[in-house]
Parts: sequence; structure tokens; C-alpha cells
Amino acid sequence: MISRTFDDRTLLITGGTGSFGNAVLRRFLHSGLAEIRILSRDEKKQDDMRRKYNNPKLKFYIGDVRDYQSVMNAVRGVDFIYHAAALKQVPSCEFHPLEAVKTNVLGTENVLEAAINCGVKRVVCLSTDKAVYPINAMGISKAMMEKVVVAKSRSSSQTVICATRYGNVMASRGSVIPLFIQQVRAGQPITLTDPNMTRFMMTLDDAVDLVLYAFEHASPGDIFVQKAPAATIDTLARALTGLLGAPEHPIHIIGTRHGEKLFEGLLSREEMVAAQDLGGYYRVPPDLRDLNYGKFVEQGEVKISEAVEYNSHNTTRLDVAGMQALLMKLRFMQATVRGEHVEPEE
Repeated sequence: MISRTFDDRTLLITGGTGSFGNAVLRRFLHSGLAEIRILSRDEKKQDDMRRKYNNPKLKFYIGDVRDYQSVMNAVRGVDFIYHAAALKQVPSCEFHPLEAVKTNVLGTENVLEAAINCGVKRVVCLSTDKAVYPINAMGISKAMMEKVVVAKSRSSSQTVICATRYGNVMASRGSVIPLFIQQVRAGQPITLTDPNMTRFMMTLDDAVDLVLYAFEHASPGDIFVQKAPAATIDTLARALTGLLGAPEHPIHIIGTRHGEKLFEGLLSREEMVAAQDLGGYYRVPPDLRDLNYGKFVEQGEVKISEAVEYNSHNTTRLDVAGMQALLMKLRFMQATVRGEHVEPEE
């Protein structure tokens, strides 16, 4: 159920031609929203969306979050923003780290500055589990994005700015599930980096639910995390081969790639000290300490020493049957099992 808060309002989705933007559109297109704006760089994807949805409340803006003026053109007259524009692929960001900074850090600054200047009421920024104890350029840039969110939220009295952080969205474009399916269909071995590697498993609907929850419950600077199950990559591969009727399909171990973690974290142990357990979600309030260096240098905090991070190794672990049940919630997977050749979740 979409809140009546959205009735007769205007929503902007940056990076709106991606998987998340399409999932939001499916949820919101027939809500009471007066207008939904899509800001992105890809005119072809925008034209595809225009034809696919064919809805007069959908408006498209060509632009780039790196360019403040193009952001301003899309933000004027907007009530709410979902900021999803980002460079997300780990290898791309490793090879081009400054590009990740320009989009993920400076682009977020542009969006938030425009939102404040235009009187936008609420902004939800999308982050990732790779921002927790980051070891790669993508995660580092997203961690810095979160710092920008918290800093800007301190200086804004009219615009509520918050963030959500989530793990792998199953069967989204560029994810591993479509790759495994392609390998099975082509008669090639499934390539695993490390069979014991764990990852959080979320559907696109879960990602939209998390953003909606943050929208309704956030105070300035909050970060929201949805509790999610995890599975080993080996379990995921075996669940897929079972669903595809090829349980004995060969699996080839290629070793961990540069920039990959054995497991991902959704909350650091430092954050777990302050996190509020809201049932299906965690809320992490911003650190609002003043510039008192004694709090950072001379004074310790026992609770932090005793805390345990929330990661994909210690969350609920799915077995093959549980992984298959979760996979079959996906429209993409349902069509694949029927033998249809479909594109990854849009």
C-alpha cells in the first residue's frame, strides 16, 4: 500500500532507468503521485521506458548527477527524491576510481544541494553493503557518499535527508544469477570465485520496501538497513542448477577476484552499538558529537569493543531449498524455469 503522503506530489528518481527505477515505477505508476520524473544519461533506455509504460505522469530528463545545472533542471518543483544514480560495478570502479568519486560522491553532493535549494521535502539515497569496512573503490566511494548524506542532513532544516543500505539485489542487471543461467544454458561450467563466499540475498521488491520504510520513518541523517538472509555462492549455484533441471552441472572454482570480500557487512560493529532494532529493519542514527577531540582520543567506549557487526556470515543462512524458494519469488526466475529467455530484472 502506497502512503497517501505521495498523493498529488512529484517524485524524482535519479538513475531511474536502472533496475531500481523500474521496480519503483511498477509500484508507483498507479499511485496518487501527480508526476514521476526520471533523470539519467541514457536516452535509449529512457525511450524504452517511455514506450513500455506509456503513462502521461512519467517525465524524462536527460542529464548527469555530475552536472549541477542538469540536476537543478530536474529538481525544480519536486517534492521527493530517490537518489539511485551510481557507478555500481566493482571492477569498473577499481580501474576508474575517480569516476566513482565524481558520480557517487560529488554527484550525491549535487543532488542534495539542489534538493535543499529547491525545498524538496525528503531525499532517500541508496547505498550498499560494500560501504561497510570498504576494501574496493566502489565501496569507498559509497562510504563517502554516506558521509556526505549525514553532513548535508546537519545543514538542512527543511529537507529530510537519509540513506538506505542493502546487499545484492537478485537477478538485477549485471548480477551473478543471469550469468550462471547463461553458463548452464550454454553448456559451460558455472564459474565460482569461492564457494564459501556469502552474500545477502534481496529481491527488488525488498529494495523498494526498504526505501519506502526509510521514507516514512527517517529522521535527518539516518541510515536504514533491512534484515536479510544470506547464502553461500555454492548454495546459490546448486539452487539454480536444481531449478534448471541440471543438478549435476559442473562448477569451476576460479578464485577470489581483486576487490572481493569473503562476506559483506550491512552494519559495522561501531554502528551496531547505536543501531535501533525495529523488527525487520535496523535504524542507525547519525553521529552528532561536536568537535570535542577528547571524545575521540582520550575517552574510549566499552560497548564498541563488545559489539559484533551484522554481516552475511552471521545473519540467517539459507540452504539450497530456502534459496530456491527465494529465487522463485522473482518474475525473472519464474520465466526462466518455464524455459523462456527473458532479460534480468528491470
